[in-house]
Amino acid sequence: MDTVGTTSLSELRDWVDNISQITDPDKIYWCNGSEDEYAELIRQMLADGTLSELNQETYPNCYLHRSDPSDVARVEHLTFVCTTVQDDAGPNNNWMAPDEAHSKMDALFEGCMRGRTMYVIPYCMGPIESPYARLGVEITDSLYVVANMKLMTRMGDAALRRIETEGRFVKGLHSTGELDPERRFIMHFPEELSIQSYGSGYGGNALLGKKCHALRIASHQARDEGWLAEHMLIVGIESPEGETHYIACAFPSACGKTNLAMLVPPDSMPGWKIWTLGDDIAWLHLDSEGQLRAINPESGYFGVVPGTNENTNKNAYDMVTHDAIFTNVATTDDNEPWWEGKTSGTPALDWQGRPVEAANGKAAHPNSRFTVAATNNPSYSPLTEHPEGVPISAIVFGGRRKELAPLVYQAKSWAHGVLVGAGVASETTAASVGDVGVVRRDPMAMKPFCGYNFADYWSHWLSFPERSEALPDIFHVNWFRQDAEGRFLWPGFGENLRVLKWIIDRCERRADGSETAIGFLPMAEDIDLSGLDISQADFDALTTVDVDAWTNEMSAIGEYIDSYGDRVPPALKRELSTVLASLSTSNGKNAA
Repeated sequence: MDTVGTTSLSELRDWVDNISQITDPDKIYWCNGSEDEYAELIRQMLADGTLSELNQETYPNCYLHRSDPSDVARVEHLTFVCTTVQDDAGPNNNWMAPDEAHSKMDALFEGCMRGRTMYVIPYCMGPIESPYARLGVEITDSLYVVANMKLMTRMGDAALRRIETEGRFVKGLHSTGELDPERRFIMHFPEELSIQSYGSGYGGNALLGKKCHALRIASHQARDEGWLAEHMLIVGIESPEGETHYIACAFPSACGKTNLAMLVPPDSMPGWKIWTLGDDIAWLHLDSEGQLRAINPESGYFGVVPGTNENTNKNAYDMVTHDAIFTNVATTDDNEPWWEGKTSGTPALDWQGRPVEAANGKAAHPNSRFTVAATNNPSYSPLTEHPEGVPISAIVFGGRRKELAPLVYQAKSWAHGVLVGAGVASETTAASVGDVGVVRRDPMAMKPFCGYNFADYWSHWLSFPERSEALPDIFHVNWFRQDAEGRFLWPGFGENLRVLKWIIDRCERRADGSETAIGFLPMAEDIDLSGLDISQADFDALTTVDVDAWTNEMSAIGEYIDSYGDRVPPALKRELSTVLASLSTSNGKNAA
């Protein structure tokens, strides 16, 4: 067997040898992470049809990948957390016993790489020199995966050197298999620090450094080691005076996460700057002073592209115009990528390469993606590579609620903030499968990604005040309040900076807030509304607590929390009782 590369770490070498004996590849290639290697990967994929060139004049170094129509998204129902004790995985995860899962996967992997090359990808999640970074190795038979891991992680020789020094890494094994939906599984073994994925080439199922490692396995590691692995963006907000604060925000899908991470300050706030450190995942550690610091374990973006344009997210739109891999977008007659929401061009071929007029449905797949290096982003922060991470001033949770949640409110304490995060919910939209307007709970926006029992996860969050007196304040935002006619009361997008300024001012004790049963809300004079077409009645609606509605909401949150059984921390239930008691002493609609 032809082998290119090796390692001095016997544990890694033995594991690779063992996997090669099971999968029987024709060749083994150890990835070095160089630019020459990436160029060769692209050349090979263009040659075998995995990629096709897009218009190289208008989209230089951009390529299109069309995936199998049965393989276009995460498969949560086929994603398992395999722990010795079922309750350790919790009702928030699909569970399978480790022995059963290994037996199932061993049968699938048997001989699956025959006639293929096995790629060994050493990677580092986080800056290479960071004490907060963690390491992994993914074995795959997919060139597409290798190229995307190059863009998404610190991959190659530098990561391998650190792995050889530390000797501890997450083992990830992936094969596209036959791309048969009936033979597709993503298995996580947190007690073994290993991942196995078979039968899919889609990003979230195949790029094992992303959700599989950086959230499901890392959240388990974080609980054991005393930190947090969260589905959060990290953004820096610099004032005209040069003061920069960093916040970490957790939003479920379709709640404006990427738009906030790459926010463009409005003309009404000259001198403000936004620095993007991450749009998806944050690892949060306490430093020696008790300050919570964040790193982005990723070094690139794997984002949903529909809806992206110069108006909704100019930075994201600009960054995908060069050196990007697109997946399942449409193309125009002049071979430019096209997606719903793009304001220029007309689609000619849909995401499966069919003439648009003959296709059924949208031209671009609703989950079509782009992959780019983080440095493509015009608002990229050089501190993304800072080994010590950045200090977090505030943690912000958010959801999509058309009636209930105010524009912004602040939790009264860390423990209350954990309750706020545990109750995060969104109402389904017309773009979602199922009924419109259904409230779905997604605690801390982690429901698909927490690698262990949510009840234990909440206990872990509640443990932080025992170790630090300098924890960040916690807030909740809702950009999606509507009136009875369905009109949005808040303009959103860049104007959200006005709300972020109030959050920062609250953290610095420079702004007032009115105490309500659910937390502290801004008063009319606390948020600069100059230049906005917002009436006093609209602002009142945005900053009003409907006591009856919130009583029902807290009761529903209580029922949801109770569904996790005896492991639910008593402190979380006490916070819930406190809020309910406060609501019971309020009368009618309680304005901020």
